[in-house]
Amino acid sequence: MPLVSIIVPCYNEQSTIQQLLKAVYAQSFPRQDMEVVVADGMSTDETRREIAAFQREHPDLCVRVVDNPRRDIPAGLNRAIAAAHGEFVVRLDAHSEPYPDYVARCVEALKAGRGDNVGGVWEIRPSNSSWQARAISAAAAHPFGVGDAQYRVGGTAQAVDTVPFGAFRRTLVEQVGGFDESLLTNEDYEFNVRVRKAGGAVWLDPLIRTIYYARATMIDLARQYWRYGYWKARMLRRYPETFRWRQLAGVFVLSFLVLGILGIWFSAARWLLVIETVFYALLLLFAGVQVAWRKRDFALLWGVPLAIAIMHFSWGTAFLWSLLNRRDDDYRQNVGK
Repeated sequence: MPLVSIIVPCYNEQSTIQQLLKAVYAQSFPRQDMEVVVADGMSTDETRREIAAFQREHPDLCVRVVDNPRRDIPAGLNRAIAAAHGEFVVRLDAHSEPYPDYVARCVEALKAGRGDNVGGVWEIRPSNSSWQARAISAAAAHPFGVGDAQYRVGGTAQAVDTVPFGAFRRTLVEQVGGFDESLLTNEDYEFNVRVRKAGGAVWLDPLIRTIYYARATMIDLARQYWRYGYWKARMLRRYPETFRWRQLAGVFVLSFLVLGILGIWFSAARWLLVIETVFYALLLLFAGVQVAWRKRDFALLWGVPLAIAIMHFSWGTAFLWSLLNRRDDDYRQNVGK
């Protein structure tokens, strides 16, 4: 019986799934004590063929595939956990590449009792060499883009509100339940809310590191953050006490909307809108200059401000729309995977 089950939800990941599996194969943790359970959302590309090719070439690592007909992440996670045999569960993503000591450090932290769900820091990299991909990866790790999310911007070892992916004992699922399948995203955060409400701790260790490949285009980024904002509002309805200042994008977008409408009749509102727009543009410009100078990549001068603005307005608009729209089922049928 394996000691560690690595669970991976995926859908149409033919270009990245082997990269992840090779990173798992390279782990310092003994291979005979690991298994990989991939919950595939009935991929229509060559994802399963890529997995089968890896299985043939690396028979000393147990890799199994389970079907996820619902095609969303929380359902995939629950199906993978149900099929897993390990005492410890390590969740990974098909867009990630864990450092070689990732599994070993997760297990060590869990055995030491540092947290009930432990995770580390994302080292966010561009998914290709285009200026858009480079800008998106930089924006996704910038405090102006993502606030104080420590797993994105770095930090010291400490108890936090959430971690990316996460590793935990199987008994934790038995205690607090599986992932909430009514949420298309924010399932990690919601799971961690229940962990903390049950008296458990969520622990961030910056030595636990994984490379995460950000979205490649601004359109994909907009879609991603629209999903984040939409489902964050759904989660906050249940747990309003979990609101964080980094989630003020909804209020920010609302202020533009309100001032724009009031500006039709009141000159003071028009002036406030101008002041807010100029101040926001200056902050975006500062972020772009800062990153472009540090990385010596001057395409980031305009790329980072554009990416951050897309993140804010996609997230904030979706957040507000979600507060008004309760037709989750319709949205689930049309949201991109």
